[in-house]
Amino acid sequence: MTANAITEDSFEVWGTTAVLLVTSPLAAVPARRLAEHVLADVDLACSRFRPDSELTRLNEAGGEPMMISATFADLLSAALRAARLTGGDVDPTCGQALAGLGYDRDFAELRAGGATPLRLAGPAGAVPGWRRVRLDNGARRVRLEHGAQLDLGATAKAWAADTCAEQIARRTGCGVLVSLGGDVAVAGTPPPEGWQIRVADDHAAPPDAPGQTVTITSGGLATSSTTVRAWTVAGRPVHHIIDPATGEPASSCWRTVSVAAGTCTDANTASTAAIIRSAAAPAWLRDMGLPARLVRHDGTVETTAGWPGDEPGGGA
Repeated sequence: MTANAITEDSFEVWGTTAVLLVTSPLAAVPARRLAEHVLADVDLACSRFRPDSELTRLNEAGGEPMMISATFADLLSAALRAARLTGGDVDPTCGQALAGLGYDRDFAELRAGGATPLRLAGPAGAVPGWRRVRLDNGARRVRLEHGAQLDLGATAKAWAADTCAEQIARRTGCGVLVSLGGDVAVAGTPPPEGWQIRVADDHAAPPDAPGQTVTITSGGLATSSTTVRAWTVAGRPVHHIIDPATGEPASSCWRTVSVAAGTCTDANTASTAAIIRSAAAPAWLRDMGLPARLVRHDGTVETTAGWPGDEPGGGA
């Protein structure tokens, strides 16, 4: 093995798979340690399924202000920025909506044991809205208004991938790719051929599954899907991407959207918003200059803004 050989490590985290690729085998052990440290901090800050997490304590604070860690403040800032950039389409105050659908535990447990929904019928109604999150970043103090309940699932995993990649590259001096359940961030000097990534409905799909292999050299790539984190409530199929306007799983013409952007956090923000925006998503992504691959429920594909295979008028 040469000094510039790509070395791979993988492990289970948050009910999904973390994959670390580094361009030097000497960086493999410190990369794993750094990643585990970042992921442990993120989990303690914002897991909705840990009674000792800061997010759980904030959700249970009844609107009282709470002092928070630097990590949680950064995660909240990323979530609120996503809400601003998408006009509220990606909203962190969907915690109660998800719990109402039975998503109140780790997804692996939910899939194994079945959902126990808090509401069985009738519309959920709009979520409280991201402006109900009052964050004083300088003082690291936050409070939730009007019964808002947080879930940072739309941004936290991608933020963790970005942070892991940046810290590993800075500490080791090598190129690195971090994938957390398919949320991909890269940093440092890439390999000469770039980082090759298989894009499919499910990051765990076999290589021969329908999809596309693309190459990135910087930034991040994320895929949002209505087919992977999906379950059944009272005979009704549901998924984890909530439309803030209704408090219900988004009704979208897309089953999967993949986006490349300057960071994994921005990529995941855009891919989630695209699912929610449905037919309006391609024009929005083109206006934002974001390369994207959108897959309809029948398997047909539309691409935007220079995604490989992008052609005038869309299509791949």
